[in-house]
Amino acid sequence: MTTSLRPDLAVIAEHIEPGSRVLDIGCGDGALMAVLRDRRQVDARGLEIDPAEVERCVARGLSVVQGDADRDLLAYPDGAFDFAILSQTLQTAERPDLMLDQLLRVGRRAFVSFPNFAHWRMRAALLLRGRMPVTRHLPVSWYETQNIHHVTVTDFRELLREKGLSVDRSWFFAGDHEIGPTGANWRAEYAVFEVRR
Repeated sequence: MTTSLRPDLAVIAEHIEPGSRVLDIGCGDGALMAVLRDRRQVDARGLEIDPAEVERCVARGLSVVQGDADRDLLAYPDGAFDFAILSQTLQTAERPDLMLDQLLRVGRRAFVSFPNFAHWRMRAALLLRGRMPVTRHLPVSWYETQNIHHVTVTDFRELLREKGLSVDRSWFFAGDHEIGPTGANWRAEYAVFEVRR
């Protein structure tokens, strides 16, 4: 159904109930929103900081506004959406802990995906070369990256525990393949969590 999407977006799309109200924060070019609208009859809205990506979304007939999630999520009313989605954006937030609060304020549930900075290739690059790694999922050098927080699967689980949040489901990926949860903190290149209060 969603093979044209990145694996993390595809798994999110498959688990959004048809007819839901969704806010996709950091929606990029709107690929996920288009699939949700066209294949799941979802009322999908987007918030995106990059004006060029906003133009791409609008050209696809998607409802997207330009804004900075760190500040502009505050303008959305409590419980306005069934799902809030934050895909590959948590690590770019000024305060990921506060961003998570906002996600679960505007949405009843949230999907959060992020690159896992504890993946074994990252560890090896630091250990063997002493340099910040450049990988398929983190393709630019440390000085070009928008990532300001290096989150791991274990860090994220601990943040959820501290906030008293529940994990409904989680998925872990190495390359484009889903892997099991065992050893995910060092085996997974990126992770997806469905969370709620």
